[in-house]
Amino acid sequence: MSETIETKAKAKAKAGGTRIGGIGRRQLLQLSGAAALLAAARLALPSGAFAQGAGPEVKGTRLGYIALTDAAPLVIAKEKGLFAKYGLPDMDIAKQASWGATRDNMALGFKANGIDGGHILRPKTHLYATGKVMQNGQKLPMYTLLNLNEDSQGISVSNEYKDLDVRKDASALKQAFERKRAAGKELTAAMTFPGGTHDLWLRYWLAAGGIDPDSDIKLITVPPPQMVANMKVGAMDCFCVGDPWHEQLVNQKIGYTALTTGELWFRHPEKILGMRADFVDANPRATQAILMAVMEAQIWAEKLENKQELAEIVGRRQWFNVPVADIVGRLRGDINYGNGREAKGTNLLMKFWGEGGSASYPWKSLDTWFVAENIRWGKFEPTLDIKALVDQTNRADLWREAAKTLGVAGAPTGDSRGVETFFDGVKFDPAAPLDYLKALKIKRVA
Repeated sequence: MSETIETKAKAKAKAGGTRIGGIGRRQLLQLSGAAALLAAARLALPSGAFAQGAGPEVKGTRLGYIALTDAAPLVIAKEKGLFAKYGLPDMDIAKQASWGATRDNMALGFKANGIDGGHILRPKTHLYATGKVMQNGQKLPMYTLLNLNEDSQGISVSNEYKDLDVRKDASALKQAFERKRAAGKELTAAMTFPGGTHDLWLRYWLAAGGIDPDSDIKLITVPPPQMVANMKVGAMDCFCVGDPWHEQLVNQKIGYTALTTGELWFRHPEKILGMRADFVDANPRATQAILMAVMEAQIWAEKLENKQELAEIVGRRQWFNVPVADIVGRLRGDINYGNGREAKGTNLLMKFWGEGGSASYPWKSLDTWFVAENIRWGKFEPTLDIKALVDQTNRADLWREAAKTLGVAGAPTGDSRGVETFFDGVKFDPAAPLDYLKALKIKRVA
């Protein structure tokens, strides 16, 4: 619509007659058909809704989250009124008890009192879509819409190993584990969901140190908010989870952080906004509204001057119910590892947006690593068509559409971030994932 037509519509809106969006019917009829309707729509609808044409198909749905700092964009989008800004005033952001509960509620869907999407571990999209972790192997078509964050998970160990001062090199634990096992004691490592990000970080770290995560130690599943309590009663030797639980562990002097996962793989992807494919397919405008609200929240959360307020908001009882002191330090890149080691102002802080949205963009190459790594540990068959699964589940196209509407400058446009390098020097070329698997020493696949 031309600026002249819009100006004319507003100028004549003061004339009499029945009014539509501030324009009199007589004046509306004087304008050319399509242009007149667009003028009326622009004045009648809020800018966010107008940006999506007719506005979202629904006023909201329910998204789940776990009490982890990387759920912050969903919380902020709700608290700051961003969902409402884009025409979704009835969005419900609902706490989930565990990743298992998240899976079960995702299978139900909002119409059956479950959830249509939310804050999930990135590989869950692939695990749900293939039915690998679903009841009776029932496949649940899912889409990865955006990456909620990079970095800021961690691996912590019990004070039982305080004298070893374990860091990136897990081999320091190998002999200690062997002695403990020889004494008839059980070795236990905890993660949050089989095949999920924390499981894969823990497995990678142990294997790099020569410890087989399937035969040298028992891996158990523990919900994130219960990690510290279980370490306190001596139920585990080490665990991998996201923040704020490492800081809480250190503050309670129960154990110490060996490394943050950004030290294992710098700028690694972590949680995503994942949604049921049936919701996305049936509600394309609502999906765009959800994307834009969450992306705007990520932009806000990325700013250093907002970290204190961010910690205060998510720490509230209705969200995480965690002291701000357990959250804010690592949000700023201040890592208190415990065991007398601290680092201030590091680049290991949680990244929500990145340059041009690079931390939010769902790179297909990164999905490729997660699928390959789950092949490594036997979750998927080695004959799986990795590319087909990634193409089926990754909707980077929807992210790009939302970024264009938001006017994001320098937004990513491709599928690959290129070759990735891990802390132990191992490289992953997303164009040759099977070569990566062949080069690994400890694995479940030939």
